[in-house]
Amino acid sequence: MCNHILKSCRILEHSKENYKIPLGASALLREKMEKQALKIQSLIIFPIKSCRGISVPQATVTQTGFEWDRYWLVVNHKGRACTQNVEPKLALVEAELPKEAFFEDWEPTKNSCLVVRAPGMTPLEIPLTKPSSVAEGVSMWEWSGSAFDEGEEAATWFSDYLGKQSRLVRFNKESETRPTPPEYAAGYSTTFSNKFPFLVSSQASLDQLNTLLPEPVPMNRFRANIVVENGDPFDEDLWDEIKIKDFIFKGVRLCYRCKTTTVNQETGVPSTEPIETLRKFRSDSVLMPDKKSHRKVFFGKEMVWNWNISNNQGRGNKTINVGDPISVLSKIPSIAEAAV
Repeated sequence: MCNHILKSCRILEHSKENYKIPLGASALLREKMEKQALKIQSLIIFPIKSCRGISVPQATVTQTGFEWDRYWLVVNHKGRACTQNVEPKLALVEAELPKEAFFEDWEPTKNSCLVVRAPGMTPLEIPLTKPSSVAEGVSMWEWSGSAFDEGEEAATWFSDYLGKQSRLVRFNKESETRPTPPEYAAGYSTTFSNKFPFLVSSQASLDQLNTLLPEPVPMNRFRANIVVENGDPFDEDLWDEIKIKDFIFKGVRLCYRCKTTTVNQETGVPSTEPIETLRKFRSDSVLMPDKKSHRKVFFGKEMVWNWNISNNQGRGNKTINVGDPISVLSKIPSIAEAAV
């Protein structure tokens, strides 16, 4: 009942609706107010789980995340997911897609490829057409199933690079579904992202964190899909629903940060920061002192596209763009009530 009341009482903050410009306002005031509104600073797609992302001017929204985001996964000889937690060298693996791949409704041709590069390695070309081989027994955290196998050339490439038997697999949307945790977001699914289809963080939050760190870190440590410009530091903690164009995104959980954030994405070398500093002011024991501590630290908000109420599933524009304004439709009352 309380949740229903909260949703009914839409809280429109940092959106265009909040910045109603008075009649007769000067052009300078108009410009200032526009600059203060929330908007998309950057969009990042990570084609291969735990490898480098691609900053794009626009991204196509799907129920399982951005088109091409976390479609591929490196697995070990047992079919289990490899990430920077155990293989920090993955930070140096670059993935390149055709520029037109990020246009709405683009379909790959027989000549379209994912190009993979890493220091000391010859570029690897992966055709974007559907593979003919299937790998069984692929697992990632709680999920297990089958996936497309990208073949022996890709397996040799990653095995040589990592120095251990590895393969590259692609999520098979035709036969597999990886549900999001139902206690947070029942009825949604994702590909090879950690748990949820979208991760949102803000530049203001990073700026505040960097004032406390011995050395500042860039946003790529946090592997967000949507980076927000303007607003207050960590205001995204409270976002229950946000709207970008006609898309409504539902905030489901604070993002628990693992040691991947300690890996320098330019060198592949891990350290102790920013986890050590985040623990001092972004841990569950600090943010939620009345709850049992699980020694977690948080940065960013995990989200799903609430396609049930966005009303543009299967029709209309499916993309969002850098610079698009963001409206906060509703918030939770306090950080103590945030799901973790």
